[in-house]
Amino acid sequence: MKQTKRKTERVLNKKMLERLIIIHNAIKANLYPDNRRLRKLYCEQTGYGNVGEATINRDIDTLRTFFHAPLEFDRQKGGYFYSDDKFEFALNNISSDDVFYLSAAKTLLSSFSGSPLYKSISDVIDFVADTQGIGKSSLLDRIAVPPRPAFSSDEKTWKAVMRSIREDVVLEFDYSGRWHTETSHRRVAPYQILMDEGRCFLFALDFGKDAVRLFALDRMENVSVTEEKFSLPDDFEFSSRCGGGKFGAFMGEDPVDFVVDFYGDARQFVKECVWADNQVVTDFDGEGKTRIEFSSTQEMKVMEWILARGENAVPVAPDWFVEGWRGKVRRMAEMAV
Repeated sequence: MKQTKRKTERVLNKKMLERLIIIHNAIKANLYPDNRRLRKLYCEQTGYGNVGEATINRDIDTLRTFFHAPLEFDRQKGGYFYSDDKFEFALNNISSDDVFYLSAAKTLLSSFSGSPLYKSISDVIDFVADTQGIGKSSLLDRIAVPPRPAFSSDEKTWKAVMRSIREDVVLEFDYSGRWHTETSHRRVAPYQILMDEGRCFLFALDFGKDAVRLFALDRMENVSVTEEKFSLPDDFEFSSRCGGGKFGAFMGEDPVDFVVDFYGDARQFVKECVWADNQVVTDFDGEGKTRIEFSSTQEMKVMEWILARGENAVPVAPDWFVEGWRGKVRRMAEMAV
């Protein structure tokens, strides 16, 4: 029985899009370029040594089939043209405002500038912005991210983690935690990458603990991707494990109902953000305080949040949490003597 060869669908990538934009611009400028002229323009504009005739032919076909370009070949003029002069290549029709916001997004992501993810995103944003021929706006100098600790992660670790997430396969590595510093071997089903305060964490099901855990990428060593597949559960998202709290990359087992009183300038501070899905904020002006009540599983982060406000934040409930706070305050007072 004769087998028909299956046509392979082309995957768009940065270099191909770069060629498509150059081809589109030449045709749009009524240059009536042929294959040879397009190859020459591509090399002149990119600095590449050469590009094949077949590659340009495939790009022409991609413009027709993928982007529905009304491409025709004028035999008298010996080149390509658009039968509809109103046609615009979607990627080549981005407004200056959109380019500005893309560049601003790159600035806002700069706290992760040491990560492979930032480099990939940055390259894409630079490519899109550069293809528009729009200069960098001076307004970008007015948007900044304050200096923060630099991100640090091994690129091999990052690539292994990303591969395991893409393919839904089990990941193995050696790990030393924040509290349990002795190195142990872990075998996990990776759910999500979390980026918090300049660090990257892997949220995963730890098969050894039979529970979900957070792992800092910079503490993972000897990372290996297995071929063992796993099924991603419906409730794989980290946010579903925070009990409604919004305190970053930390979670406990069960939601805790917190009550905290804020005094002085911290009263305004606590009213400026949404700290939890179910928060209730009440002013007690006669007592000079503002009370917030909310639920969260992130008790350690809540403790750090309260301690950061010093004498202007006092936990009221639950009792065991209040006692823990008092213990920390006493130890700090003893160390201050």
